[in-house]
Amino acid sequence: MKGKETLKFLILLVLGMILGSILGEVLGPYLPFLNVTKVISWSPAADLVVLQYDLHFQVKLSLARLLGLALGFWAYRRLK
Repeated sequence: MKGKETLKFLILLVLGMILGSILGEVLGPYLPFLNVTKVISWSPAADLVVLQYDLHFQVKLSLARLLGLALGFWAYRRLK
């Protein structure tokens, strides 16, 4: 049961961020401070003789996306 709750939580957070991103794009011309973005990236890499990997993770945060994230968290609390 714990795995289903975690999956529901993650899905609602991602949907909230997507909704926040869409709202930021729609309201951006009228409220430009919603789309001011801060990029956080992390690129771990290693070259071991047998194994080589190079990963790149990037998160773009804006006020609209954070509001959508909060909306997703609120929805999870309401559905719980």
